[in-house]
Amino acid sequence: MGHASFSSLVSDKEGFLFQPSSGVKRLSRVGGAENSDNGEHFLPRFSLLPVQVSRREISLPFFIENARFALRRRRYSSALEAVAESSVASTTEPLLINAIQGEIVERPPVWLMRQAGRYMKSYQMICEKYPSFRERSENVDLVVEISLQPWKVFKPDGVILFSDILTPLPGMNIPFDILKGKGPVIHYPLRTANDVAGVKEFVPEESVPYVGEALSILRKEVKGEAAVLGFVGAPFTLASYVVEGGSSKHFSKIKNLAFSQPKVLHALLQKFTDSMSRYIKYQADNGAQAVQIFDSWATELSPVDFEEFSLPYLKQIVTSVKKTHPDLPLILYASGSGGLLERLRLSGVDVVSLDWTVDMAEGRRRLGLDVAVQGNIDPGVLFGSKDFITKRILDTVKKAGSDKHVLNLGHGIVVGTPEENVAHFFEVAKDIRYSDLSS
Repeated sequence: MGHASFSSLVSDKEGFLFQPSSGVKRLSRVGGAENSDNGEHFLPRFSLLPVQVSRREISLPFFIENARFALRRRRYSSALEAVAESSVASTTEPLLINAIQGEIVERPPVWLMRQAGRYMKSYQMICEKYPSFRERSENVDLVVEISLQPWKVFKPDGVILFSDILTPLPGMNIPFDILKGKGPVIHYPLRTANDVAGVKEFVPEESVPYVGEALSILRKEVKGEAAVLGFVGAPFTLASYVVEGGSSKHFSKIKNLAFSQPKVLHALLQKFTDSMSRYIKYQADNGAQAVQIFDSWATELSPVDFEEFSLPYLKQIVTSVKKTHPDLPLILYASGSGGLLERLRLSGVDVVSLDWTVDMAEGRRRLGLDVAVQGNIDPGVLFGSKDFITKRILDTVKKAGSDKHVLNLGHGIVVGTPEENVAHFFEVAKDIRYSDLSS
């Protein structure tokens, strides 16, 4: 067997050297898969035969790379051990989890959708250095750093993973990109039975190992002071993106498919349902203490079509997850959901996240007291004065009541929102005491 230089070799977890069948960029082993530093994801196959290496051919850069692999493995293993220990030894859940479960709490827990994002100067600095969104959302170190930015500044009660609902798509043989000024672009939209047949089973351990590692590290970093949140896209919303080819104003292509070839759409929805059920469980196993399901585009459906193309698949996800993770809180968010509230409740989720077009008191009444609510302040309120922001927070909290409410916006933070106003939002929210409001 011939010799090989250090530059053509990688090391497995036992320290043996193997030669990849194709060239890859600098790799960091994560959970049995490989992830390059530029955010692109590779799964090179390794020869099963060891490669002979002479001592003279192993130079300092090789040992540096090998040390990096080892450090990353130790970091991940340590985080996983911390997650396991906290789940077994700790009897005190974070405030957010207690509130969702109906425990008596002294104030509403608070976090904000898109709390890590472009309104923060620290995030803008990262964007300048790493302009690709996919790189920022698929590199473990960047995901952890960005997820923790609002935690370090505002100390929210929920720390949500920095990611995207489309992140699983490449692992299902659906390539996509996110372009500045245009948003998500699906390179090959799915519109026929043959297209859907080409969609692969999603295996998160293989396709998105960085998600599991990031969640485990986040659990260790927040030390139980906040709940770590994961999230996924709902089947209909994911289908909308891949059928339309990206974002849409009229959703004509997916409605064309729904009403002319419903069997094709149902086949696609089932594949997303199975994959997202698996993805939620994977996130929970790696540290997520609650998972939010985003069905952003389901409200483009009429109630009768929602009952056919969205609700059954949401129910399947909830049923599947609860079989293996009965105590994992599931949150459902659908923008513009005023006409569907009662149907959202039928999905079986633990929390329904309201947008600002629904009065909180009305939402409470329509959903019933056995379902927790999240929300629902208009993101635009954060452009107002501090007194105005305070007034809206107190009004929402009073209408929601002291049981099963998570304070949040009715949508994500808008780009350009003053960072100091977000800080004020958290300060006011965390100073609230239900005992003061009732007196």
